Amino acid sequence: MEKRKILFLGETYRADAITWMNGLKEFGDFEIITWELKTPSTTFWNRLVRIFEFSTAYFSIKKIIKKHQPDMVIAERTTSYGFLAALSGVKPAVIAQQGRTDLWPEKSILLPLKSMIQCYAFKKATLIHAWGPVMTISMREANVDMHKVLVLPKGIDLEQFKNKENIPSQKITAIVTRSLMPEYRHDVILQAFWILSLKGIDFELTIVGDGKLLPMLREMAKKMNLENKVVFTGRIPNTELPELLQQSNFYISMPITEGVSASLFEAMASNCYPVVTDIPGNQSWIKHRENGQLITIGDTEMLANELLWALENQEYRNAAVIKNRKFVEEIADYNTNMEIIANKYHELINTSKSY
Repeated sequence: MEKRKILFLGETYRADAITWMNGLKEFGDFEIITWELKTPSTTFWNRLVRIFEFSTAYFSIKKIIKKHQPDMVIAERTTSYGFLAALSGVKPAVIAQQGRTDLWPEKSILLPLKSMIQCYAFKKATLIHAWGPVMTISMREANVDMHKVLVLPKGIDLEQFKNKENIPSQKITAIVTRSLMPEYRHDVILQAFWILSLKGIDFELTIVGDGKLLPMLREMAKKMNLENKVVFTGRIPNTELPELLQQSNFYISMPITEGVSASLFEAMASNCYPVVTDIPGNQSWIKHRENGQLITIGDTEMLANELLWALENQEYRNAAVIKNRKFVEEIADYNTNMEIIANKYHELINTSKSY
């Protein structure tokens, strides 16, 4: 039987996109054709070029459709690639919301336009992915037909992210795995660890990844005299991440907004105790002092104090870590969830072809 073809619209370098596409190849035996905007939005001029590229994207996508005749189209982000998927005319069209809401930043002058684009994408989509419950809140507010919404995370590879039993450490061995971008507030984390260092608390902090704030954060750690306690790994292959997580006893993430974080699932699967911001995207998975800790956005004192509390309550922490592994096995198993998603796509294609 001829392979079903999927046209994927989105940034193919992103870990989320790679997980999505690989899962569809593995569990659905799909052939994936990709298209993405070529200009990164790193500077003002780049953003202008990207807007022009977006305005002509329809014609580029139509050429690809004519050449490859895909059986369906899928896209990430409802306000950009998702809109292009809806506009493409290919059915079925599946779009995924990436954050708590794709209408971001909240004070952007383009918000009314983005809202119109998103409404069109929601209306035309055959299926809408909400990778977690927090995403359904904004969908309901936008009057989305919730019968079209599949609430299910893509999941993580539980074989790769194992829960190796570590020897209990008497000090904080923390890891941060989010991109070094302003919205992830690494500065708050460094300030909290500076407070701990002033109190004479022993710790190791590993900051994984790259981003435009790396030079500033290195300088910040230097000024705080934390150079010997903070390691910046830079960008690493994803295959090296599980071991780094398994060597850590705390996972810290302080974003100002959150959709569904695969990074959090990876940490919960790998025996890391999670300390994250008190926002809806994290509240879906973490209950304060039950299976992790929730920190007010930007509150460095609270972060330092809660880390101390967790360090001193090792018995509680150990129980939480065991609970978290079981939770991730139940709701975020990549093998289970991607098979469900792949089967759903075949069903949509078969239904569409029968008309």
